[in-house]
Formats: sequence, C-alpha cells, structure tokens
Amino acid sequence: MFAILKNEGEPKSFSAGDVVFTDGDLSNGYMYTVLDGEIELLKQGSVLETVGVGGVFGEMAILDHEPRSATAIAKTTCRLAAISEARFKALVAEHPKFALGMLKLLTERLRRTTFG
Repeated sequence: MFAILKNEGEPKSFSAGDVVFTDGDLSNGYMYTVLDGEIELLKQGSVLETVGVGGVFGEMAILDHEPRSATAIAKTTCRLAAISEARFKALVAEHPKFALGMLKLLTERLRRTTFG
C-alpha cells in the first residue's frame, strides 16, 4: 500500500505470536510498516484488521500522542520497519500522495470501527 516506506527504518523481526505493542501502551514515537508477513490489530480480543505487506499501523499514537488504541500481534513471522514521528511528518510534507493515502487509511479504519 505504501511503497514509499519499504526502505525506511531498520527492519525488526517478529515471530508469530509476538506482541509489537499493547492497547493502552504509551506511544514510543513510532508507527510501523509491514515489510514481510502479517500483523493482527486487536481490540478486547477481537481482530479489527490484518495488516499485510506494505500496510501500516500505529499511526494514531504518533499523530495524537495518546496511548495505543489496539494491540498489534504478529500473525506470522514478519519484518517491520519503524517510522519515527519526525520522518512521518517529513513524508507528509514532501509527498502529498502519501499524506492523502494516510488520510484515506484513517478514514477507512474509522468507518469500519465506528459503523461496522
């Protein structure tokens, strides 16, 4: 989805079942893009979304500095790239299509979680 992110950050590997972050955790200042594998986003034990290669998650916490709103768990063995808040802001400023893509993603997630 966000090919611009494929060369960002230092890739970090996770095994199936590893927790990336937990609902309520304080933000560490990063969002993530999936380089390989799949991540499940859960709220109160229910899967909200499965994020695959090229997808992103964790963006809300770097936008509003509030605690994480879901739990992210590796569904499969995966590699993630962490995108810092500063880098995210630079990408938004430099690449309008990236900014619009992020707005679209946030809107889709909001509609899915609010309106079913």
